Formats: sequence, C-alpha cells, structure tokens
Amino acid sequence: MENGFNMGANQNKIALVTGAGSGIGRASALALQAADFTVVLAGRRLKELEATAAKATTGGSEMLPVATDVSNPASVKALFERIATEYGRIDVVFNNAGINVPAIPMDELSFEQWSSVVAINLTGSFLCAQEAMRMMKTQSPKGGRIINNGSISAYTPRPNSAPYTCTKHAISGLTKCIALDGRPWDIACSQIDIGNAATELTERMTGGVLQADGSLKPEPRMNLKHVADAIVYIASLPLDANVLFMNVMATKMPFAGRG
Repeated sequence: MENGFNMGANQNKIALVTGAGSGIGRASALALQAADFTVVLAGRRLKELEATAAKATTGGSEMLPVATDVSNPASVKALFERIATEYGRIDVVFNNAGINVPAIPMDELSFEQWSSVVAINLTGSFLCAQEAMRMMKTQSPKGGRIINNGSISAYTPRPNSAPYTCTKHAISGLTKCIALDGRPWDIACSQIDIGNAATELTERMTGGVLQADGSLKPEPRMNLKHVADAIVYIASLPLDANVLFMNVMATKMPFAGRG
C-alpha cells in the first residue's frame, strides 16, 4: 500500500492518457505508471510523449508513446488498433487532451477558432470513448473505466470563453451518457473537474486574470500532484464503484459565481 492505493491490484492493467506530453496529462500518466499501470501515451507531439516516458519510475510498468490526433477518427482508430495489438485490452482511458483559444468577445471569435476547440475537446473525447467502449464490450474480462477531463468551466464560465465553456458543459453530458450506456458491459465513467492546477498553461494566472466584474486579479493555484493522485484513485477503483463527478481545485480560487 502506498498513498492509500493498492498498487498490486493495478498490475497488468492498461491505461491510456491523451494529451500526455505535458501538464495534467504528463503528471497523471506518470502517477498511473508509478501505481503499476501500463500506460499508453497519446498526443500530437511524439517528442513530448517520449519525454514523458523518459520520466517513468525505474522498474515500473511500460509506457508506450503513440503519436495521435484525437480529432481525427482514423488516427484514433489506429491508436486503439495499436493498443489491441500490443496488449489485447484497455482498462482505463483518461480523456485529457484539450485546447483553448485566447479570451476574446464572442462576436470576434472566428469559425476556425470555435471549430478547433470543439474538435479536440469534445469530438476527440467522443472518438476515444467510442473506440474504448468497443474494446471494453468485447474483451475478456469485459468492462473498463473512462475518465473525462471536465473543468470548473463545465459549471461556470469565465468571461469571453464560449468555445471552451461550451465544450466542457458538453463533456458533462458525454460523461453521463457513457455512464448510462456502459452499464450493461461494466463500463464505468467519471469526470474530474479541475480548477487552477499549476501547469505551464495556468502560469499566466499568477499575473492577473480577467474577472466577471472586469477587473484583473491574480489567482491561486494548486500542486499538480493532487490532480494526478485523484486520477490514480479513480482509476484504481473496482468497476462496481464509481466517482461520477469529482472537483479538485485551488481552495481560494474564484469559482462560486466566479467571485
């Protein structure tokens, strides 16, 4: 036992993390590998995936980098074919890959900006969940767990954030649909809603972020390790138990009313 997790129970389990080349994806993939999961690393930048794999716990389970564009159905299909060939099954999928665009008024947003966020954040999560469910239904033993990366924005928007906020609200609907439709095949689905984890993407928050009242204020952040630990906790649960929604956030960040 370490950190409250039964590491031995995770041996021979296969986990996939998308967006595994940086930030939350990298931290979560490394935490899963340290907890005895074999981890497939997916993302568009193979070099960054290989950098994640290079940080693996010595003597731990394997990490397999696979260059993938989650917005492309053929690329996602090829990813899962590789998983099937290498390991014959999939036990955990962390749909983490996501992007954003600069905070600009909705009327100034281009169609291309809108479409790019929808393609990665929403369609990418759907495509990976779809392929995962196909495998989980037919593998033996059947079943598995899909974890979707939502956000505080799945509940409450920031100013000028329509594409990101809309996709994260949609992820909540996708999570509920997977949880419902997966029941007959022992497929569990969870959503983790993260607020201000300390990554490169949130570094700008320390210098001031636009608030709902029009002011600019710095926001507190939390250690990325707490997110990674939460992913390992959810991934390590038996399939007859589930965390449907979990919120992990910096205690003093604006959330309720964004104030």
